[in-house]
Amino acid sequence: MTNVPIEGILDEKHNHESPSSWKEYFSFSTDHKVIGIQYLVTSFFFFLVGGIFAMVMRGELMTPESDLVDRTVYNGMFTMHGTVMLFLWTFPSLVGFANYLVPLMIGARDMAFPRLNAVAFWMVPVVGILMMGSFFVPGGPAQAGWWSYPPVSLQNPTGNLINGQVLWLLAVAISGVSSIMGAVNFVTTIVKMRAPGMGFFRMPLFVWGVFSAQIIQLFGLPALTAGAVMLLLDLTVGTAFFDPAKGGNPVMFQHYFWFYSHPAVYVIILPVFAIFSEIFPVYSRKPLFGYKVVAISSILIAGVSGIVWVHHMYVSGTSGWMRLLFMLTTMCVSVPTGIKVFAWVATIWGGKLRLNTPMLFALGGLVMFVFAGITGIMLSSVPVDVHVNNTYFVVGHFHYVLYGTVTMGLFAAIYHWFPKMTGRMYSESWGKIHFWLAFIGTNLNFLPMHPLGLQGMLRRVASYAPEYQFWNVIASLGGFLLGMSTLPFIFNMVISWMQGEKAPANPWRAIGLEWLVSSPPPVENFEEIPIIISEPYGYGKSEPLTANLPE
Repeated sequence: MTNVPIEGILDEKHNHESPSSWKEYFSFSTDHKVIGIQYLVTSFFFFLVGGIFAMVMRGELMTPESDLVDRTVYNGMFTMHGTVMLFLWTFPSLVGFANYLVPLMIGARDMAFPRLNAVAFWMVPVVGILMMGSFFVPGGPAQAGWWSYPPVSLQNPTGNLINGQVLWLLAVAISGVSSIMGAVNFVTTIVKMRAPGMGFFRMPLFVWGVFSAQIIQLFGLPALTAGAVMLLLDLTVGTAFFDPAKGGNPVMFQHYFWFYSHPAVYVIILPVFAIFSEIFPVYSRKPLFGYKVVAISSILIAGVSGIVWVHHMYVSGTSGWMRLLFMLTTMCVSVPTGIKVFAWVATIWGGKLRLNTPMLFALGGLVMFVFAGITGIMLSSVPVDVHVNNTYFVVGHFHYVLYGTVTMGLFAAIYHWFPKMTGRMYSESWGKIHFWLAFIGTNLNFLPMHPLGLQGMLRRVASYAPEYQFWNVIASLGGFLLGMSTLPFIFNMVISWMQGEKAPANPWRAIGLEWLVSSPPPVENFEEIPIIISEPYGYGKSEPLTANLPE
């Protein structure tokens, strides 16, 4: 056996075949790497669909009058934009990265349950087909918002059993089952399949982020899935769980929904935080400051996330003591989150920065997350939240989290691990054009929503008072720029994957077991499972991570 340092060394015996045909990506493959790319490509397709919906809405909001699309169409696009971006872009794309990287990072050959993994993925296209199919049924798609509150979501003006809202609820329920299956798989894989010598505090922080996020899925997601099924029964068979006309309680659905859907923000953002923790040390050439504290903070965020959901319901008849309690618990989330931000800044400070495309996207995501965190603390306060409830201030905050942080983090990850996944290098020039268009477009699009909300402009409206037009025009121009920013990304990825320069084994001099194998990795990852014999470089001690590999 030989001690092999991570940096710059590739075991030549690992150059055996990786997935060779594009047809494999359309098959029922059980290879976690193929499934990871299936998730990423499928979710990016729906990202484009959701982006088109957003640009149509921003086109409508260029003028105070509703003069571009019918109000019913606008409400449908509003609902489907939020739903697609959450359930078909952010969740699946992060699961895709987790699928691809976690087994490689922990020294495993595959996920614990490969067939379950494949089934969980193939439920995602079913969800997408149901969502898109809702445009072609009588009455069109669901129009009650991506949160689908009753009694609005219980309206059925067409009288048809199969309508847009029914398809929406079916899709959400199936998405929930898929995600629960994935959570069981990830938690089992991380707990049971780590390489010998890889204790919990030798795991890469990306694995910590995925582990914490999937624990939230296991405990929180059944509530949303159950709520969706109960609402579906109210719509189709006449039960009265949430229908006030039949004695049901519509506010109870809000509890079901937000008990999961606020922790869901952490399900999305914890892996992105972990992506930042992987990228900043590599491009700063410094160990991550406070590895163990950063790892523990992920678990703390997961724990606190279960006791914050009512801050979305301050105006739903919530009692005073409940408002106070959940205001305090929501503010508590900022403590472990602040620990992470402090660690990232301390890592970057004084480092030998390399402003490659992944680092630019990670830095841009960090800057916008800090701003989102400030507005999030404001929204956790009862007086502020009551004032700006259901206004564009909330929309602006939410999009700084979901686009400014999560999507920027996803792009950072795509660029960072692109050579590993494809064996090709991308164009840095096109990557930087993509970054600057996306960074400027994001801020132009979502920053104006904050003054709009403070002035009282409601969300989910197709027309508005003329005094709001200035900020809406700025936001729409930013939205169009943001849409355009995707074009250089698509061009860069497609051309680079087809004919880019061949990538060296470890182009970034990065850390982690995934950089020990060829690019792209072989089918079973490791010929023999490595044995971890030191602390990970960049996370704790200053020496490189080493592993025993065959001679």
